[in-house]
Amino acid sequence: MSNSTGRLFRVTTFGESHGPALGCVIDGCPAGLSLDLDAVQADLDRRRPGQSALTTPRSEADRVEVLSGLFEGRTTGAPLCLIVRNADADASAYARVSEVYRPGHADWTWTEKYGHRDWRGGGRSSARETVARVAAAAVARQFLSLEAGIEVVAWVEQVAEVTAAMDEGTVTRALVDAHPVRCPDPDAAGRMAAQIEAAKHAGDTLGGVVACVARGVPLGYGEPVFDKLQADLAHACMSLPACKGFEIGSGFAGTRLRGSAHNDPLYFDAEAGRVRATKNDAGGVLGGISNGERLVMRCAFKPVSTHFQPQQTVTRAGESHTLTNSGRHDPCVLPRAAPLVEAAVLLTLADHALRLRAARPFGRERP
Repeated sequence: MSNSTGRLFRVTTFGESHGPALGCVIDGCPAGLSLDLDAVQADLDRRRPGQSALTTPRSEADRVEVLSGLFEGRTTGAPLCLIVRNADADASAYARVSEVYRPGHADWTWTEKYGHRDWRGGGRSSARETVARVAAAAVARQFLSLEAGIEVVAWVEQVAEVTAAMDEGTVTRALVDAHPVRCPDPDAAGRMAAQIEAAKHAGDTLGGVVACVARGVPLGYGEPVFDKLQADLAHACMSLPACKGFEIGSGFAGTRLRGSAHNDPLYFDAEAGRVRATKNDAGGVLGGISNGERLVMRCAFKPVSTHFQPQQTVTRAGESHTLTNSGRHDPCVLPRAAPLVEAAVLLTLADHALRLRAARPFGRERP
């Protein structure tokens, strides 16, 4: 199984939805980083369940614990291990589906691949696994801020038919967190919340789009040909539960333009002392390498698979079965997906920051 990501900033996650704990091991975190555990906890608080009526009522404090790799508040260069203990795991709601395949979930495919599965909330395939990614990404966020002043912000751009149009240059984390939906447009956020509430009362679920911007990314992240920056970002984002699509820059909309309109003209910015682009349809990447402009991405998330309307399925024995779900589930994953997209981007950028160091250890000038 693949439970690790990254080459130099290498993260391995472990744990199950209803096991005793989940966590991560970061191998390659630079030594000497003064780690702010309150900031790590703040990132985990944004992801945790039970935040509002729009999310699952499962109550988890998600308090982070450090097992290794930290001494006197600074990273030692040894593997940094963070864990979060499960406190409100209730497997009883899943006992009735232990022999039933839930449509839209990994129950069937996991069983076919491994011959045995943890049916308690999906086990390892549960979105609960992402608590470990967010913990690791909170460390990456602090490293990237010191390394290059990088800031990563994600927000809910669309829920069902409601879309918010935002300027990625001005969106802040405070604006995103001002509404439980995590949409920085107050009007759109209110309409999104109404859509989510309506779906919840109907026993149904909704999907949508999370947008993300990374500001301050220096020129040079990304390693062609197979580890192009956009390819690694897509890999990280598409590994998130329920993520079904990824685009960078103009994305699919750019296919409707001619090359003469799509290309970003270049000029020399004397004040900045470097080449820049007059617009950013490329989304901050050229030839798989960051060009110093903002990275702009969007991730599509499907409607949550666990809804509460009757649906057709089969048992492990191959018998037809009508399933009506029960339990504690998000009617829409989008409000909690924004921190997940940030985590995916942060982990990717931290790895490429170290890879750029390795590729150009003496900086821009020759030694």
